[in-house]
Amino acid sequence: MKWLKNNSEKVAIPLVFVALWLLKYFGVINNYLLQILMLAGVNIIMTESLNLVNGVTGQNSIGHAGFMAVGAYISALFTDIIFNVSDMPLIPQTALFLLATIIGGIIAAVFGYLIGMPTLRLRGDYLAIVTLGFGEVIRAIIRITPFVGAARGMMGIPKLANLFWIYLFVILALYVCRNFIDSSYGRACMAIRDNEIAANTLGINVSRYKIIAFVTSAFMAGVAGSMFAHTMRYLHPDIFSYIKSTDFLVYLYAGGVGSISGAFLGGFVLTILPEILRFMQEWRLVIYGALLLIIILFRPQGLFGGKEFSWLKLKTGGIHQMGLKDLLGRKKMIKKEASAEETSQ
Repeated sequence: MKWLKNNSEKVAIPLVFVALWLLKYFGVINNYLLQILMLAGVNIIMTESLNLVNGVTGQNSIGHAGFMAVGAYISALFTDIIFNVSDMPLIPQTALFLLATIIGGIIAAVFGYLIGMPTLRLRGDYLAIVTLGFGEVIRAIIRITPFVGAARGMMGIPKLANLFWIYLFVILALYVCRNFIDSSYGRACMAIRDNEIAANTLGINVSRYKIIAFVTSAFMAGVAGSMFAHTMRYLHPDIFSYIKSTDFLVYLYAGGVGSISGAFLGGFVLTILPEILRFMQEWRLVIYGALLLIIILFRPQGLFGGKEFSWLKLKTGGIHQMGLKDLLGRKKMIKKEASAEETSQ
C-alpha cells in the first residue's frame, strides 16, 4: 500500500488508457468523440511546449503554430510521399510513423535554433515579432510548394495516429516538462524569468538556457504537428495561421501559465468545451468567450494557478517557489561551505 501511494501514477496512467479503450470498444466513445479526445491530446502537447517558453523561461512566443506546421508537413511528406506506408505491413508502417514523428520534431527544433540564436539574445518583444513572422513565412512557403499540395492543401495522409500513440506522447510530454523544470536547466530558466540581469550576474549563460528551452519547445511542437497530420489526414496552410497560435496562448493562460497541470487542464477543457456547447448552435462561441472572460476577471492566475497534480509535483518545490531565489540560496550555501573550509584550514 505504501508503494501504491508513492507510485500511484504508475498504476493510474495505464488504467486511464484501459478505461478509454474499453469505452471505445463497447461503443460508448464513438469516432466523433474519439477524434475530439485525440485533438485534445495534440493541443495538450502544444500547450505544454508553449509553457516551456512563455511560462518557465518568461519569453513571449506568439507564433508557435509555425513549428507545428513544420512537424506536420515534414512527417506527412515522409510517410505519404517519400515512403508510401499505406501499403506496408503494420510493424514497418508503425516504425516509419514514429521515425517520421521524430524527424518532424528534429526539423522543427532546427528551425527553433535558427530563430532563437539571433533573437533570444535580445530583450523585450522581439521574440514575439520574430515568431509571428516565422509562422507567416512558413505558411507562405507552403502555399507555393507544389509537392506538399501548395494552396490546395495536402490530402491522403495515412491515418497512423491513434488513441494509444497520442496518449503515450501526452504522458511523455508531461514528464519531459516536469523533469526539465526539476533539473538545473529548468531552475536556470526560471531564474532568467524572475530577473534576467540578476541571473546573468550569478553566472548563468542567459542566451544558452533560453535557446535550450526554445529548441525543446519547438521539438515538442513538431511532434504534436505529426500527431495532428496523421489524425486529420489533411493539411492546409490556413490551419496553422496566427489564430491557431492564439488558441494555444488562450489554453496556456486560461489553465495557468507556468503550471504543467494548468497547461494540461487548459488544453483539454478548452478543446472539448466548444463541442460540449455545440447544441447551443450560434450561441456556443458567445458562451465560450464569456467563460474565458470570467476566468480572466475572477481567476487571473488561471484555473490551476501555480498548483500541480500530485504526480507532477516537482521534487524541489512548486514552480513559483523556485527560480532565482533557489539559485541565490544555493550560492549562499556554497559560500558558507567555502568559508567553513577556509576557517578549518
